Amino acid sequence: MNEIKHVDSVFRLLKQEITKYDRPIVSRSKWDVIVNTPFTTLISCILSLRTKDEVTEQASIRLLKNYNTPEKLVKLSEKQIVSLIYPVGFYKTKAKTIKEISKTIIDIYEGQVPDKFDELLKLKGVGRKTANIVMVYGHKKHGYLPIDTHCHRIPNRLGWIKTKSPEETEITLKKNLPEDYWNDFNHLVVTFGQKICVPVSPLCSKCPIESYCEKISVKNSR
Repeated sequence: MNEIKHVDSVFRLLKQEITKYDRPIVSRSKWDVIVNTPFTTLISCILSLRTKDEVTEQASIRLLKNYNTPEKLVKLSEKQIVSLIYPVGFYKTKAKTIKEISKTIIDIYEGQVPDKFDELLKLKGVGRKTANIVMVYGHKKHGYLPIDTHCHRIPNRLGWIKTKSPEETEITLKKNLPEDYWNDFNHLVVTFGQKICVPVSPLCSKCPIESYCEKISVKNSR
């Protein structure tokens, strides 16, 4: 285990910074229009893949406001689902996936989204990031660490770890990052990565944790 220096300060400053911005819908603790369940978290996460947060949110509201259970959703045709989720990325593929997931949950899991990580991975279109998000934000379970492109890039940029893939980042962070920080890690780092620590030319002049960052592989900044 390699100790991450100044982790308390980094998380404190990130928490202060992201109060300026809205969280992605999948990681919000309270949903206003949609009932927040493991199923709605799962479907919103599927919709969010390669889609901007504001588009994901509106599509989630249109679909899940009235069709918030697998039993309700499976009754829709793929064409109806498409009409509700457009223009999320890959909307036709996602409509098919959502319908198949709903059917699987009904047929195999008695209408309940499984609360076992390995079972979630058996659902069509569900990878490690989505499964981790459902465990953390849907089932409210501890011990899981969702990693997306921001969560992979930023710990490497900070110099906390040296990894080549999101899966390797998940494994390495679980060894080095104290578990008390795991539940906050995803939503803090995703928002920070979208607003400040962007992939190309990050806004280092506005970064609250610049003094703790090794700026690994940062060639240009603003």
